[in-house]
Amino acid sequence: MYFLTAGESHGPQLTGIIEGLPAGLEINVELINQALAARQGGYGRGNRQRIEHDQVQIVGGLRHGITLGSPLALTIQNRDHAHWSKIMDPISPETAENTLRRVDRPRPGHADLVGGMKYRHRDLRNVLERSSARETAMRVAIGSVCKQLLNQLDIGLIGYVQQIGKITCSKDFPTNVALIEEKIAQNDLRILDNQQASDIHKLIDDTKRAGNTLGGIIRVVAENVPAGLGSYISWDTKLDAKLAAAVMGVNAMKGVAIGDGFTAATNLGSEVMDPITWNEKDGWSRLSNHLGGFEGGMTNGMPIIVQAAMKPIPTLYKALQSVNLKTREIQKANVERSDTTAIVPASIVIESVVAIELAKVITDTFESSNMSRLQREMADYRQELKEY
Repeated sequence: MYFLTAGESHGPQLTGIIEGLPAGLEINVELINQALAARQGGYGRGNRQRIEHDQVQIVGGLRHGITLGSPLALTIQNRDHAHWSKIMDPISPETAENTLRRVDRPRPGHADLVGGMKYRHRDLRNVLERSSARETAMRVAIGSVCKQLLNQLDIGLIGYVQQIGKITCSKDFPTNVALIEEKIAQNDLRILDNQQASDIHKLIDDTKRAGNTLGGIIRVVAENVPAGLGSYISWDTKLDAKLAAAVMGVNAMKGVAIGDGFTAATNLGSEVMDPITWNEKDGWSRLSNHLGGFEGGMTNGMPIIVQAAMKPIPTLYKALQSVNLKTREIQKANVERSDTTAIVPASIVIESVVAIELAKVITDTFESSNMSRLQREMADYRQELKEY
C-alpha cells in the first residue's frame, strides 16, 4: 500500500490517492469528516479554520461504501481558494494583479528560503504554498481510511497532547485507547487532565498577545497490534524506523521517541528492558513497556508508544529578522496567516501517519487483496503467535 498527495495551500483542492487497500473494506465517510473537523479544531488555531470546513469527497475506488481494490481517490476543496483564484491561477501568466501576494522576505524556520534556493523560485509563495501544513488535511483523510482498516482488524489507535510549551499535561500514561478517547474529549486541547485546561488556555492567550508561538509533545498509542510486524533482517525493514520517518515527515516535527525514548539513555539496562512472561490464556507478553512495543525493529505485542516533539510554528506575528530576496536589505520576515499553536491538530496528524504506516506493514505482510481474507489471515496469525 502507498499513497500520494497533491495540491497547494490556497489552490482549488487537495488530492490524495491510495493504492493497495483491500477490496471489501467498509469506509464511513462521516468518520473521515469527523477527523478533518478535529484537525481544524483545538485551542490556539488561527482565522483560516473559520473559512475552511473540510469535507472529503471520494471520487474513485469506492462503490456503495465498499472499496473495490482499485486506487482510492480523495479530494478536499479549499474554500479559501475563492479569494486566491487569480493569485493561484495555474494557467494565466504573471501580471501585476496576480503577484500582489508575492513573498520576498523568507521566514526563519520555514522552507521559504531553502526551497527558493533549491528550485530557483524568485517568488517564495511557490515554496510556502506546498510546504504549508495545509497538506496534512489530506494525510488526515488518508489516515482515517487506514484507521478504519485497523479498527476492522481489532487494532485501536489514538493520538493526544502530552505537553504544550513547558506545561506537561499528565504524568499518567494509559494505554487503553477507549479510556484515552474519553478523557481527551472533555476539553479542546486533547489532554488527559482536564483540570489543566484553564492554565494552558492562559499560556496560549499570553503567547498570542506577545506575537509568539508554542510547540509541544504528542503521544500516540496503538493497542492490540500483533507481534512480528516489521523485521530485523535489514535496516530499512524495521517498522519503528518507518514510523520515525513518517512522523518526521510531518511539518514542524523535530524529534521522535519510541517508548521511553531519550529517557532510556539515562537509565540502567535493568530499568529499560521489559521482562518476558507467558500464560496459557494470553500467550507471550511483557511485564512492562519501556521499549514502546518494539524489539529488534519488530512489534512485540505490547502497545505501540510513539512520541513526537513539535517545534513552535515559524510564522511569528512579531516577525524575526530576514533579508529581502530582491534588494538584499535587512527586513522583517514575511507574515502569513497562522496559529499560535497547532499542537492539537498535529496530534491528529501524527495519529494519522502512524495509522498509515501500520496499514502499510499489515497489507505488505498478509495477503490483502480482499478484506475478509485479510481478517482471516490476521486471526490465524494471532492464534499462531499465542500457540508458539
